[in-house]
Amino acid sequence: MQAFVNGYDISCCTLCPRKCGADRTQTKGFCGGGDIIYAARSALHHWEEPCISGTRGSGTIFFSGCSLRCCFCQNVSISAERFGAPVSISQLEECMLKLQRQGAHNINFVTGSHYAPWITEAVRTVRSRLHIPIVWNSSGYESMEVLRMLDGIVDIYLPDFKYLYKETASCYAGAADYPEIAAAALKEMYRQTGKPAFDEDGLLQRGMIVRHLVLPGHRHESMVLLSALSELLPMEEILLSLMGQYTPPTEHLPYKNLNRKLTTMEYQSVLKHAQELGFDGFSQELSSAQSRYTPEFNLEGIPYEQDNE
Repeated sequence: MQAFVNGYDISCCTLCPRKCGADRTQTKGFCGGGDIIYAARSALHHWEEPCISGTRGSGTIFFSGCSLRCCFCQNVSISAERFGAPVSISQLEECMLKLQRQGAHNINFVTGSHYAPWITEAVRTVRSRLHIPIVWNSSGYESMEVLRMLDGIVDIYLPDFKYLYKETASCYAGAADYPEIAAAALKEMYRQTGKPAFDEDGLLQRGMIVRHLVLPGHRHESMVLLSALSELLPMEEILLSLMGQYTPPTEHLPYKNLNRKLTTMEYQSVLKHAQELGFDGFSQELSSAQSRYTPEFNLEGIPYEQDNE
């Protein structure tokens, strides 16, 4: 039996590139999503890029589940273990309006692709009352189906470009198609938003920031990835956020390189290459590779009922 959310049939889900075909009215998809939103946090967040967090913070809503699920994910408690509480569309609307009242510079949806039909319905309902940009913060593993839903909804795209080699993507995320999927998604995101536009305070109002996390043992792949990105999109019309915050998981992985932090040499060599290519944007201090920069997922700001715990 078909079941629709905002015009999308969730009885045979193909929202993400994995196209698992789950009947989300009866079971959960690969992503962990069923027929209702689950979220783990709705609060001001001060650790995004400066033009996103500003002085008052980004209004981040972290969703439970993920269609990529990298083995080293820092948010594993929500991406794989799927911690969170059920949130109705009307409750999601209230979360957005509350964050705006708290002074958020934007509404920042984190890993929301598997809930895109629900999220877009909520945004359309409150859009006339929202006076701040919508940010789509994702792994870059996006289907064209979802991106078409977001066209005209999202003001700022904040995607990762994680892997260039299918072998790496297959090994760490079981997604050998990640490089081609992400490249196509980045091009579509750029088409929708165009070059960056800032307000008088230097806060991003529209545009795209591409994030890349340098992984231990993969500096050469990172440099080739940045070269590929410079050919994929016009460098003068996107921002690059080069990240060195890789934090080894508490449980050892079967990949020796991922059980250590990034070295200064590894990160600096990739950063130098980005500068030589002419990218504009942001870089991190390696001191950011600490668990204290990972948000605490404790249902802060989530309007759930006690009996849903």
